[in-house]
Amino acid sequence: MRMLGDWLGEPAVLLGLVAAGALYVGADGRVRRERGGRGFPRSRRWAFLGGLVAIFAALESPIDAAVATSFWVHMVQHLLLSMVAPPLLVFGAPVALTLASLPTESRRPLVSVLHSGPARLVSSPVVAWALFFGVMWGSHFSGLYDASLRNAGVHAGEHLGYLAAGLLFWMPVVGRDAVPSRLSYPARILYLFLAMPAMAFLGLAIFSADHVLYPTYAAAEGAGAALADQRIAGAIMWTGGMFLIVPALAFVLFDWMRADELEGRRVDALLVRERARAGAARGSDA
Repeated sequence: MRMLGDWLGEPAVLLGLVAAGALYVGADGRVRRERGGRGFPRSRRWAFLGGLVAIFAALESPIDAAVATSFWVHMVQHLLLSMVAPPLLVFGAPVALTLASLPTESRRPLVSVLHSGPARLVSSPVVAWALFFGVMWGSHFSGLYDASLRNAGVHAGEHLGYLAAGLLFWMPVVGRDAVPSRLSYPARILYLFLAMPAMAFLGLAIFSADHVLYPTYAAAEGAGAALADQRIAGAIMWTGGMFLIVPALAFVLFDWMRADELEGRRVDALLVRERARAGAARGSDA
């Protein structure tokens, strides 16, 4: 019950989330007005706002109040920041919405940045995949994790690292924004399949460790309780990652089938037009 009362309400985080939501809704409304009521699908708006809610739950709720004394709660926070919020934000296509809401002359600097060498590099699926799991493995098996429990600045940097790496990781999968590097549907499925063992092995490595990995938890809980807590955290990473990736695979398969259906309709319409033209040409010759 004490945990339920630990709502932190960090002003900077809260204001940032509110500002991001307001900017997105404002840009969406501007596009709809300019297009006569037609704009981005409403599902994208709800997805983006849902991503902001996930960040709020991770950083502003009792979850953040308990991370210094409970590893499994900290693991839930990490999954929210890396595996829940990023795909929702990316599905909202904020870059495409920003470009659509800006005047033509104002788009050019942003387009130049998106097609610059550094943007192409970090948005490359291979780099994004490696960076994501480099952050996940490196943060959990280095002194950075324990340092984040003792230093607020390091902890904030860790949060930004998870969120940024998560956004880059999910961009090739969702594929809604105007990014330089894109993946075919079969490549997206392979991308996610390769992520499953990487997540599972990370959770298994934490779960099967025979000693407390982070001294701060041993000091807060005692060695025995900290080791049990650590095993719960490893199990959450192990199974939680799988449960979050499987829906993503289903999303890619559904999106692939929808794209094939739309392409089939386009080809059918083209054939109908060609037959109509051929019929009209024969009629005129007669």
